[in-house]
Amino acid sequence: MKYGKFASVYDGLMEDIPYEKYVEWVASHLQAGSILDLACGTGTLSQLFGEMGFQVTASDLSEEMLTMANQRFQESGLQIPTLQLSMDNLEGLSGFDAVTIAIDSLNYLETEKQVQQTFSEVYEALNQGGHFFFDVHSTYKVDTVYMDSPFFLDDEDVAYIWHTEAGDYPHSVIHDITFFVRQNQHFERFEETHEQRTHPVAVYRKWLEDAGFQVESVTADWTGDEPDAKSQRIFFHAVK
Repeated sequence: MKYGKFASVYDGLMEDIPYEKYVEWVASHLQAGSILDLACGTGTLSQLFGEMGFQVTASDLSEEMLTMANQRFQESGLQIPTLQLSMDNLEGLSGFDAVTIAIDSLNYLETEKQVQQTFSEVYEALNQGGHFFFDVHSTYKVDTVYMDSPFFLDDEDVAYIWHTEAGDYPHSVIHDITFFVRQNQHFERFEETHEQRTHPVAVYRKWLEDAGFQVESVTADWTGDEPDAKSQRIFFHAVK
C-alpha cells in the first residue's frame, strides 16, 4: 500500500489519535527491550517508543511515509533504523521483544492469507515470550459506521470530502477521498483511494492461535474493556 501525497497530510489528520495511550498499553507489559513497529507511517509511535528508551526499528511499505519518518527521527535526535517492508514478508527479521501494528494498519491487507502470513511472520520475528500488539476496525465500524458517508473536514490548511462504499469482500470498505491542501495562497487538489478489510474478533483470535500465539487480551476503543456489538476499534495483545 502506497499513500502517495496522503503522507504529507497524514499527521494533521491523525491529531486526535491518542498515541500516548498506545505507548502506555505497550509499556505496561514491556518495560524495556526491542520493538519492531510495523506500518509505522510517519513514525509518531516509533518516536514515542524511542523517547521512552526502547530500541526501535520502524518499517513501512510506503517510501513516502518512511521519508517523513526518517525526517522526524533526525529532528528528534533519535537513532531509529527504518526498513521498507510489507508486514506479511519480514525477510527473516528476528530477535524482537515486541511487535506493533498500530492504528488499523493491518486492515490494509486484502486477503485472509496475508493476515495469516503476517501473524506467522510476526511470530518468527519475536523472541520467546515476546509480545504482539495490534488494533483493527471492528466489523460494525466497517459495515455500519463507514457506510454513513460522505464525511467532511474543513480546516484552515486542509479540507477533504470522503466518500465510502462497500468493497468486494465481506467487511471491506473503499475510501475515496478528495483533498484540498493549502499551498501558499491557493489550495492544491488531489485524490486518494484506500481499501480496507477487517474480520470478526473470533477469526483474528483463531488465526493468532494457529500461528502459535497465546491471546492475552482483546479490548475495545482505548478503554481496556471487552468489545461489544458497537465497539469500533479492537485491540489485541498476544504473546509467543
